[in-house]
Amino acid sequence: MIKSIIKSTFALSLLTSMAFGADATYFNQVNGDVGKKYDKLVLGSAITDAVNFSVSDPHERISDAYAKRYGNPKDPDYDKDWTTNIDNLGFFSMSNDVALHDILLSSPQAAGFAPANELIYKKKSEDKTYIGHISPETMLNITGVTNKKDREAFTKMYDPLDKWVSETFGGKVIKTPMVQKLPAVPMMTFEFPVDRSGDVQDFADNFQDKYETAFEAHHYIIAGFKNFKETYEDMELPFDKYDQFFVYGLCHFTFSYNLFNKGRPDAGVFAPCAMYCYIEKGSNKMIVGMPRLSTWVSVMNMKDPKKIEWTKKIDKEIISIMKSLGGKEI
Repeated sequence: MIKSIIKSTFALSLLTSMAFGADATYFNQVNGDVGKKYDKLVLGSAITDAVNFSVSDPHERISDAYAKRYGNPKDPDYDKDWTTNIDNLGFFSMSNDVALHDILLSSPQAAGFAPANELIYKKKSEDKTYIGHISPETMLNITGVTNKKDREAFTKMYDPLDKWVSETFGGKVIKTPMVQKLPAVPMMTFEFPVDRSGDVQDFADNFQDKYETAFEAHHYIIAGFKNFKETYEDMELPFDKYDQFFVYGLCHFTFSYNLFNKGRPDAGVFAPCAMYCYIEKGSNKMIVGMPRLSTWVSVMNMKDPKKIEWTKKIDKEIISIMKSLGGKEI
């Protein structure tokens, strides 16, 4: 036990120090408004055909949804201080399932950013479009992946995607550095007892029903769902290590509005939050994990007290919901 604690502490310390050597985000800054072109290519098969990244649960032009809800005087959620600083904001959850296969077998926590968001946004104040994501090294530092082979494969996985964006849209690459330390515990992780008296699929279905009901009752949107177990079965890639492996995309719309629409559209690289759930073959435990929203503060170098308070509120609320579902924080 002592050796295990020492090893875990060392790994966390190593990741914390590595974070300062990594970039925080990676964006292409493109002249003009390329939103329509981007939507057409990404919602079609162009990106999959080119770099093997498949898009799941896309959410294009979230900016329009903000206007319809918070900018509409007839809507109950109308914001009397309504204004918008963005022309376009779109979330495109995507993953390279082939490249992820071996990584997830040895480092399942990498699913904290799988699928991950390829963000597009344009501010009203400038005629430039931004397309990008969290740097893969920072994704790995947050999720706690220390396996060297997996880190190299995960990072390399993004090279063709970044090349495709540059070749297709042009623009200038902008990398922002990590200037704040990650939280001491970047992930929230839970353990759920698995009832093996029946079919594990029935257990998973029952959990999913309760999970979705609980979060929707607290005004979250189930913004995505990807079942890696079924994906790899369909691809005929061995994934027998797990009886179940699925990832939810979570979004609290009011939180996102108050963050992305009020000065920080770039923070949309974190949206929607990916929460992974997996059960190893024969195990009586389900492991659930998600990056804490406090990591947003570090990676995006947030300074606004109101926005920081929002991240604390959402972290606290999600942990409370998961515990109410029977999860034990680990």
